Amino acid sequence: MIPGKRETRKVVYFVRHGQSVANVTPVFQSEDSPLSATGKKQAQLIAGRISQIDFDALISSPSMRTKETAEFISHKTGKPIVFSDLFVERIKPSSVSGKPHDDKEASKRFHDWETSLHVPNMRVEDGENFDDITARAAQALSFLYNRPEKRIVVVTHGFFLRALLAKVLNGDSLTSKNFRSFLLHSIMDNTGLSAIKYIESEKGSAWNLWIHNDHAHLAE
Repeated sequence: MIPGKRETRKVVYFVRHGQSVANVTPVFQSEDSPLSATGKKQAQLIAGRISQIDFDALISSPSMRTKETAEFISHKTGKPIVFSDLFVERIKPSSVSGKPHDDKEASKRFHDWETSLHVPNMRVEDGENFDDITARAAQALSFLYNRPEKRIVVVTHGFFLRALLAKVLNGDSLTSKNFRSFLLHSIMDNTGLSAIKYIESEKGSAWNLWIHNDHAHLAE
């Protein structure tokens, strides 16, 4: 490589899904929650924005709210959707899914599970924990790196996207402590646009955070 030269090998754009019905309902969201009326409008707006980007593949979590968001983008751009379970939201204990927030037992279990997302080796029922979600983030980055396309759009979820970006920023140095700090100091809006680049240079090659939670298309 020419000294001082930086080459972008791959660009990945991430879109958080539009607002879902469960996002504004006092229940612990299930995977089959569809987009709300507001979420559909947000999806239309991000689809228009994505249509201005030159990209080669559209990948989506198969959950209802991401699937519907990706369908707006697919319709606008003509790109078919490839579904991947790698990009689903953090997996909560199945016993709390769909339960109301005022269910005391479900609320305590949910709180304990959220704690397990930044405490190594802690597990609550069948929910993902810190080790699971950070390992899945690493697997997702490897999957994207090995895809043949150079420019990819991925429709995913707020928490998992923050886990993935924390992995980009920290690499093998990601710990439960700095992961919790990143979660406390980062926001991901519905249909917020983020992007990473895989850059090769003489100093080394790595994923780089390029755009974080750009929601100008919402004019907010």
